[in-house]
Amino acid sequence: MTRNYMSDTALQWVAAGIFAIALLHTFVAKQFEQLSRRYPAHAGLFHLLGEVEVVFGFWAIVLVLAMALMAGGAPALDYVESRNYTEPLFVFVVMVIAASRPVLLTVMSTVNAAARMLPVSTPLATAWLGLAAVPLLGSLITEPAAMTIAALMLAPQIFRPQVPEKVKYLALGVLFVNVSIGGTLTSYAAPPVLMVATTWQWDSAFMLATFGWKAALGVMVNATVAALALRKHLLPASIGRGDTVPDGVPVPVSVVAVHLGLLVGVVLSAHHPVVFLGLFLMFLGFTQAYERHQSPLILKEALLVGFFLAGLVVLGGMQHWWLQPIVSGLTPMALFFGALGLTAITDNAALTYLGSLITGITPQSQYMLVAGAVAGGGLTVIANAPNPAGVALLRRGFAEETIGAGGLLLGALGPTAVAAAMFMLL
Repeated sequence: MTRNYMSDTALQWVAAGIFAIALLHTFVAKQFEQLSRRYPAHAGLFHLLGEVEVVFGFWAIVLVLAMALMAGGAPALDYVESRNYTEPLFVFVVMVIAASRPVLLTVMSTVNAAARMLPVSTPLATAWLGLAAVPLLGSLITEPAAMTIAALMLAPQIFRPQVPEKVKYLALGVLFVNVSIGGTLTSYAAPPVLMVATTWQWDSAFMLATFGWKAALGVMVNATVAALALRKHLLPASIGRGDTVPDGVPVPVSVVAVHLGLLVGVVLSAHHPVVFLGLFLMFLGFTQAYERHQSPLILKEALLVGFFLAGLVVLGGMQHWWLQPIVSGLTPMALFFGALGLTAITDNAALTYLGSLITGITPQSQYMLVAGAVAGGGLTVIANAPNPAGVALLRRGFAEETIGAGGLLLGALGPTAVAAAMFMLL
């Protein structure tokens, strides 16, 4: 008979310790890049450990090995196979499709047209729309897709080596917070909302009336502050790195229609990996058939993000034993600030899922839990599922091509305070 590893106290503490080490690793990942230059003989290993997207996948492997040593190989394998990897798979697929040239050019054309109608310079208007309108679009196309599109749009305009690091970290914090709260206008786009929507019977009309309009105000305030801070450093928007097609070459409407249709299909089947993976295979075949209209697909970046999220799924599954008592024992006000802080060290969807398991939780506590979880979704790379996608796509614009956890935290504090104020005071 195999041991019940989920109730094994020693293993639970080991899992919590490994999770804590993984969190610490995210904060010191930048230091590994420096070690790679100091010890060139082992530069490959240090560079790998310096990739933020690798951190949780790496420590998830360590956890599984520890489980195999302590509980046996069969229980360890059973645990890994019992986890739900739908979200990592979905984020991988939607990142690749949303970043494709036909989709990106379509969104950028729409944003540029809207920017020309605003009474400010076009680069400033484009940056504002990228930080405000695209995150709000996440309520329709899901947050990971919005993060991918916004990151690729803003990368050549804002996230460049020539822009001061402090300003870039502010813009990054605004982007992450705005994507986290910008998905709350509907009941299916934000992972922390999705975890409770069915259990608590929250539909999109409820989300818009209770959370959405407050989130939209917060998004616009944050985007305005960031755009003003960036106004001296902005370049005209472009499609960004990796575009191998000459400028000005249009994409046929039929190709755009197929890409958008496949993206919509993937979004609608987000909970059915058999369906969206099938659509993704069709997408890969179509991009090969019409390669002349494509830029290189971001397969590497999307795979790294999927690996990161899968690692978080494995590591996070062993943390319920200490997280759930904290969540269930707090008053509504304490629950808001507790969720705001806890989401920085664990995925906000995991927090709201634990809340959905609490019997008799009051409507006020439900609101406070979700509000705190989404408001804190920009504080760290693990706080919200789309954040690793933003890190993977934007890190080349930062010093040493690495996004520091401390810089992100500082950059997100202001936008997080704005989001929290909107949910608490309005």
